[in-house]
Parts: sequence; C-alpha cells; structure tokens
Amino acid sequence: MISAIQYIDTNILNFIQNNLHSVFMDKFMPVITFLGNNGMVWIVIAILLVISKKYRTTGLMLIGALVICLIIGNLTLKPIIARSRPCWVNTSVHLLVSSPQDYSFPSGHTMSSFAAAVVLFLRSKKLGVWALLVAAMISVSRLYLYVHYPSDVAAGLILGIGAAYFSVKALPTMQNILKKIVKTRS
Repeated sequence: MISAIQYIDTNILNFIQNNLHSVFMDKFMPVITFLGNNGMVWIVIAILLVISKKYRTTGLMLIGALVICLIIGNLTLKPIIARSRPCWVNTSVHLLVSSPQDYSFPSGHTMSSFAAAVVLFLRSKKLGVWALLVAAMISVSRLYLYVHYPSDVAAGLILGIGAAYFSVKALPTMQNILKKIVKTRS
C-alpha cells in the first residue's frame, strides 16, 4: 500500500515538473509558498482579529486551530513518520526555494493554511472564500516547488480542516466552562 502511494505521489510530482513549469510560475510559486512559511500570514491575521473586540472570538479560534496543527503536525507526526521530502530523494530537481530541514508528512503549510481558512470560512463566508483560495494556492505551491508529495498535502488538508472544526466547536465550550468557574468563585 505504501509503495503504491509513493508510486502515485512520484508520478504526480514528475508530471508537474515536466509539464507545468513556466517562467511566470517559477517566480509566482515561491512568493505564494512564502505566505505559508511558519503559518506567519495566518498568525498575523489571527492577531489582527484578536485585537478587534468584534472579531476576537474568531481570532482565538484561528489561534487554537494553528496550535492544534503545530502539536499534531510538527511536534508529533513529522518526527514519528519521518518521511523524506521529494527533494531529498531526487536531488536532480532544481529547487526554487531552500530545501526545508524538517520532514515531509504532513505538509505544515497546507495544514495551517486550511485550518485558518476553514475557521475564517465558518465564521465569515465572504472572507473565508478568499482564505480558502489562498490556502489552495499555498498547497499547490508545495507540489510545484518539489518539497512535498501529494499525499503530504492531502493529509495536511484533512488535518487542517479537522483542527479548524475542533477549534470552532471547542472554544465556546471552554469559554462557558471558564464563565462557570469565575461565577462559582464570586
């Protein structure tokens, strides 16, 4: 099963490398992937939302989803699974970005991007649609740049959506529990 997934992953990446590269895309994709580096664009958005009293809950949900992604992806799955990146396996491909130093599975860029985008979509459809578009572009950029396998991106997408739903559902429950604790102590 694993070898079949690896075979499909490699063929998809080779198709992208051999058929989809262009001068424009070679300049565009590193910029798009940069937006997802360390989840920074999503962290900035979360902070801006938290600063606003009107959108504070959405910002906290976004932060919660990103923290879940960090724990599940970077601190748990990546070191346990320890999957080599495609650019480590096939060093003949010229990289347009620096080779990442951490493991490949799941894609952290994809996971954090879809976690943030789904939180935003669940809280505001209009803003969420734009966020989902950015998340999708960031995810595709990881394949184009040869730093992730398609299955890394697929897993990141699923885990990111799960983190978003959990954060959106859990935050109101946690707020209610805290209110009850504060009331009891008063």
